[in-house]
Amino acid sequence: MVNEVIRELKPSSDRIKFLIHDIPTSFGDYALLSQVWLNLISNAIKYSSKKGSPVIEIGSFSNQGEDGFCIKDNGAGFDMKYADKLFGVFQRLHGMKDFDGTGIGLALVKRIVNKHGGRVWAHGEPGVGATFYFTLPNL
Repeated sequence: MVNEVIRELKPSSDRIKFLIHDIPTSFGDYALLSQVWLNLISNAIKYSSKKGSPVIEIGSFSNQGEDGFCIKDNGAGFDMKYADKLFGVFQRLHGMKDFDGTGIGLALVKRIVNKHGGRVWAHGEPGVGATFYFTLPNL
């Protein structure tokens, strides 16, 4: 699924280096989880697009009955004091003149992941990049 999303986004990501680690098989609604990956990877592409050498790293982790996934970029990042706003509808931490978007992508990610019984969160640092995490129950 991750490779399909990257292929779909390839025209906008030609100069980005992708590092993809082993990702376990997970279970859930294929279309909805594809949307989660699409939103998170396209955000990583968008927010790292202004870097001279953009890198996006995708990996996984396990934690007490959950499969976890992470998407890390070396892009614009964000101030952690605003992290609680990231997953709200129409909440944006960067101006429209800097990066396009509607402000609903991460809200949709949270809703889909929650619907599957998982969790979502992020860590960022301005000018350094961001990492978005989500978990799904390990069935």
